[in-house]
Amino acid sequence: MNAYLIIKELHSGFRYIVFILVLVAIIQSLLGWLGQKPYTPLNRKINLFALISAHTQLLIGIVLFFMSPLVAFNSDTMKNEVTRYFTVEHWVGMIIAIVLITIGHSKSKKIILPESKHRTVAIYYIIAFLIIVATIMAGHLPVLGS
Repeated sequence: MNAYLIIKELHSGFRYIVFILVLVAIIQSLLGWLGQKPYTPLNRKINLFALISAHTQLLIGIVLFFMSPLVAFNSDTMKNEVTRYFTVEHWVGMIIAIVLITIGHSKSKKIILPESKHRTVAIYYIIAFLIIVATIMAGHLPVLGS
């Protein structure tokens, strides 16, 4: 197995860890916000691990971006749905989502009231999660249309 396939499988498999951690962070934030529960060290750790997993996935993705035969920089890149997706659309959507997760985590650390901490994480992580799902689904649309 060559390096490209190893990185590709790592990136593909690690997404499930990101999905699970971000979903757990969203659920615990919603429960804390709507249930007016205290913001505990466990809440902070879950949010932090979701952030770390997203950033780790980004680093793996950057390596994959420069190794992938699906990424191209030529005059036909934007004409081909697959190369356009992997060269432009996928990483732009994911960067936006990771920035939102980072902002949500950072803002929540500065807030004092527990409900506001939970609300901030919930809102930013939900928007990021929706962008992640939409971006991944956008990559499958050309395949589904065939």
